[in-house]
Amino acid sequence: MKRYYIKSMWAIAAAVLLGASACTKNFEVYNQDNTGITPDDLKGDFNDIGAFLTRAQRSIINFSDGGDPNSYQLQQNLNADCYSGYFMSPNPFNGGQNNLSYSLINGWNGEPFKVGYLNVMASVNRLRRNGVDTAYPAVWAVAQILQVTGMSRVTDIYGPIPYSQVGTSKSAIPYDSQEDVYKRFFLELDSASNNLRAQINGSLKPLPFSFARFDLVYDGDSTKWLQYANSLRLRLAMHIVKVAPALAQQQAEKALDPANGGVITSNTGNMKVKVLGAGFSNPLVFIAQNWLDIRIGASIQAYMSGYNDPRIGKYFDKSTDTTFPSRYQGIRIGSINGNVSKGDYTGYSSLNLTNGTPSFSITTPVQIMTAAEVYFLRAEAALRNWANAGGDVETLYNKGITTSMEQWGAIPGAYLTDNTSTPAGFTDPKNAANNAPSPSAITIKWDDAATPAAKMERLITQKWIAMFPEGQEAWTEFRRTGYPKLFPVVNNFSGGVISSAVQIRRLPFPQNEYNTNGAEVSKAISLLKGPDNGATRLWWDVQ
Repeated sequence: MKRYYIKSMWAIAAAVLLGASACTKNFEVYNQDNTGITPDDLKGDFNDIGAFLTRAQRSIINFSDGGDPNSYQLQQNLNADCYSGYFMSPNPFNGGQNNLSYSLINGWNGEPFKVGYLNVMASVNRLRRNGVDTAYPAVWAVAQILQVTGMSRVTDIYGPIPYSQVGTSKSAIPYDSQEDVYKRFFLELDSASNNLRAQINGSLKPLPFSFARFDLVYDGDSTKWLQYANSLRLRLAMHIVKVAPALAQQQAEKALDPANGGVITSNTGNMKVKVLGAGFSNPLVFIAQNWLDIRIGASIQAYMSGYNDPRIGKYFDKSTDTTFPSRYQGIRIGSINGNVSKGDYTGYSSLNLTNGTPSFSITTPVQIMTAAEVYFLRAEAALRNWANAGGDVETLYNKGITTSMEQWGAIPGAYLTDNTSTPAGFTDPKNAANNAPSPSAITIKWDDAATPAAKMERLITQKWIAMFPEGQEAWTEFRRTGYPKLFPVVNNFSGGVISSAVQIRRLPFPQNEYNTNGAEVSKAISLLKGPDNGATRLWWDVQ
């Protein structure tokens, strides 16, 4: 793997970064003033506040180290991006015995945890300890939203995590159950939303600085931050619908209540983190373009090819391998073993970096949430007969598709009325052993007469296509719903621990936590209610 290195931008960011690079540190770093910054440093030109906020924004998907996205590669790309069916690496890391073949590598499993605490929470806690929560409530609201965004991804990877007592004086930080973490997320979103509404209606004093220059997402627009907060609440509510249906409905209806500020309804409100500043790059693009370490997954290629999806050329480039005709060609997860070299598969389809007007470049903003996803969430709310969905299921489902098409500059044509096309089977032109029949018979056109299972599969399949390339949420939705139906791993090297049919459900707790917070990890495993491995389901992951 490439060497993880650090570049600094501002003094505070540099101090936080130094903590982020130290893999042997534990929770004591969150409880100490290890930045060397005093409360007075948060006055003056306010650049220090901005440093923490931009740090937290960049760290949701970590591209904060100024040019080397190795952190993101381990944080998300070599797990969720591939487990979601979106991607697969052509690189036979560790002779093919790695996370993509369910041989989980300890050194890979800790990066999401590390980034969550040493980058996201450390930045937000530093703002709180210096009084930003009381001095500038609207700024604090954005910090809380960023924390919930970042840490929801962490808990959805591991399950129980330290949360409520991070930032206290304790050196051994206990883990909270995932149920308690989610309940705390909703309370934090309550606080953030209240403060943003107060800012919008003029109840708070104007900020003594321009927040826009610190905002890599919405350029200081409080209304858009509020709509994103409501959309995030809706997403998290839907995560828990099977295990806590009453709480899920309550939180979803609160998110959808127009009196609370609304949700994202157009692509101008998409939550995307801008890539600004010398040395910063979109990490997914960097890995695909500079390292050739990631290519399109077989599952997403099979669905989009079978559906003749007009977005396919916006998402992918065609293959460049001269041993077979140029086409959209994915790689099946777990198929890259020690018998192949990286160069054997780098000519398969990559992100659209060259075709027509490329959709991706090194400065493409990093996507976290889109209006299309929100329309599909609303469609599911309508399917469950919840209040405030704002339309019937079919209308919202179709709006999710057309909004995604608009986002990518694709023309829907007859896509919405196609009731015959189904996902394609998969053919690997270099190894027939990787071939597989179509994973599903689900079609595109909405059908009110379909079974409940077919309705859910159709909705989630189109939602999954629309969320590309954001693999973390796509993996969560696959685990929550079972959809879309993904090709199973070709080589399963878990030693029988992880089922190829059920597929991987989580990552184990980091080895560093066992080394430095071992007693609390043992308690966390009891909260997990299963062994600390990739087969144990999370709290919300109910069969």
